[in-house]
Amino acid sequence: MKIKPLADRVVVQPQEAETKTASGLYIPDTAKEKPQRGKIIAVGSGKKDEPMELKEGDIVLYGKYAGTEINIDNQEYLIMRQSDVLAII
Repeated sequence: MKIKPLADRVVVQPQEAETKTASGLYIPDTAKEKPQRGKIIAVGSGKKDEPMELKEGDIVLYGKYAGTEINIDNQEYLIMRQSDVLAII
């Protein structure tokens, strides 16, 4: 990974959106939701008063509109603050 986030920021690789419902119906591209789950690729060092709780490799849930989309080597990533992450799975 060529990017190192600063302070309390993390780089997340979003997981692919679901293409099929539980009942077996296929979802068209126009109706897919933005993924809200991803894998932590890189973490910052944290803040002085707030240590970094996340680590590389964690699978996390985050808000639908959290983070800033970036493109590195034709791969989509999100960079967001640790506080934007809702849970570790």
